[in-house]
Amino acid sequence: MTSLLHGAAVSACLALSGSTAFAAYGQCAVDDPTGTPLNVRSAPNGTILTTLVNGTQVEIVDEMKIGAKHWLFVARQGERLGWVFGAYIVCKRPGDAREAAPSQPAERR
Repeated sequence: MTSLLHGAAVSACLALSGSTAFAAYGQCAVDDPTGTPLNVRSAPNGTILTTLVNGTQVEIVDEMKIGAKHWLFVARQGERLGWVFGAYIVCKRPGDAREAAPSQPAERR
């Protein structure tokens, strides 16, 4: 059943029109503390499609939480790539001086 949910989530994400990222995230980039390339998957925990190196700029297209893990569907320069583990993406929101992971928004003052 879990794989059906993953497939449905990917289908729903691919059905979205346009390549507009979630504006609330602002500018985002890969930030994997291990220094290894970040796996981009066909679905959360799915087949690895490609990898992204630290510093690669990405757009957030969709998100989902499965258990305690936060997953993000990312694109680069309008090209939809796939799902990545959200803990390894850091975003700088417009107007914010600090950066925050998508699952932990920056404090507003």
